Amino acid sequence: MKIDSIMVGPIMTNCYLLSDETAGVCALIDPGDEAPRVLDMVARSGCQLQYILLTHGHFDHTTAVRPILEQYPDLPVYINEKDVVDGRVGDMELVFSRLPEHNQRYYHDGDTLTLGSLTVTVLETPGHSKGSVCLVAEDVIFSGDTLFRCSCGRTDFAGGDYREMLQSLARLGNLPGSYRVYPGHDQPTTLDYERRVNPYVRQGMK
Repeated sequence: MKIDSIMVGPIMTNCYLLSDETAGVCALIDPGDEAPRVLDMVARSGCQLQYILLTHGHFDHTTAVRPILEQYPDLPVYINEKDVVDGRVGDMELVFSRLPEHNQRYYHDGDTLTLGSLTVTVLETPGHSKGSVCLVAEDVIFSGDTLFRCSCGRTDFAGGDYREMLQSLARLGNLPGSYRVYPGHDQPTTLDYERRVNPYVRQGMK
């Protein structure tokens, strides 16, 4: 398993490329902007792009999706359907506009996707948005805007809920073992570290 990343867009969103180099396949996680740079990361990997996986529907995590589909017109794009609408809604497009049927896919809690020898498991973690998910692959959690280093995602946007955020953080904190955590913004961390020092995780686990 290999993880590449770049920061894209005005809010410096982390876009990740998860690859099984042996199988020669990869998946994009949260291509938030700057499609040419994202596509260059895919090309440099030498792997075949199989999926786009979205942790939630906010614009800073999804803006590059449609430009990427111009290059990969049959590519499946996965998101939790609670963050999808028909057409544009709101000034900041805080939900994702539904794609054509042959691209649009939905995942839910406990669903798994296969990427070569890797299994990606979906955890629904509402709080930042109704449809927020975390994606678990081996000892890694792609936490979107749920869990940040020493912090958590905002809950004051439409669809946000502080109580649900604490429940989601408690769910992550109670996972057995440790994980490397790759968040939607800022630097990677570990679940052990967040259990010790993150006040939101600690509050949720009480």
